[in-house]
Amino acid sequence: MNSIVTKNLAIAYDDKLIVDDLNMNIPRGKITTIIGPNGCGKSTVLKTVGRILKQKKGMVYLNGDDIRKLPTKEVAQKMAILPQSPQSQGGLTVGELVSYGRFPHQRGFGKLSSEDKKIIAWALEITKLTEFETASVDNLSGGQRQRVWIAMALAQQTDLILLDEPTTYLDMAYQLEVLELLYNLNREQSCTIVMVLHDLNLAARFADYMIAIRSGEIIRCGTPKEIMTTKVLKDTFQIDAEIGWESRTGRPTCISYELIK
Repeated sequence: MNSIVTKNLAIAYDDKLIVDDLNMNIPRGKITTIIGPNGCGKSTVLKTVGRILKQKKGMVYLNGDDIRKLPTKEVAQKMAILPQSPQSQGGLTVGELVSYGRFPHQRGFGKLSSEDKKIIAWALEITKLTEFETASVDNLSGGQRQRVWIAMALAQQTDLILLDEPTTYLDMAYQLEVLELLYNLNREQSCTIVMVLHDLNLAARFADYMIAIRSGEIIRCGTPKEIMTTKVLKDTFQIDAEIGWESRTGRPTCISYELIK
């Protein structure tokens, strides 16, 4: 079974149609990256799948269930979503922010149970943040803050994590740090991960499955080898791309490109 399925999905802002008749399948237990030019609807699709935005028509299924009919708390127990450049209230410690991931599982007055604390400690450990538990989030580097948000998502104990541009504003080293963390989570915890990424080569390097979108329509879905081709990148980005193979990973990579005039 696919983790997420959309059928004839249409999304609009006021009267402006952004996505129309989108049929998309997200494979369970894999890393999926969504690529496409600015304004093509990538983030809009992710937000709708994550139930942040409401679709104009069509269906979104989460593990076979109509997501609109699921209680909010149940959705939060099954799916975590990290928007682009997430913000928190000032003054929070790392441990406090990560603990927010336990809210969907709490009852009554929301006091952390021993099980909650155990899961929070695990999320901090796996993201290499244990030593920063009492540190202020405001004082962390960009890469460290991204790890804190990922740790919060892990504390939700969901099988699915959606991330909108998790490497935005990060330098090359921090980009790799965040993506390698997500890659390891997928391989070691069997977490389904869906990411919107701008960097084609990073998308191809870490993905099992890629979805290329232009103007709210899917150009093609498939493995990185199937997506990172001159034709698909031409149809998606209107560029003439030279594709090679990365020696360290064996993945396809865009070596250079020119605008199609």
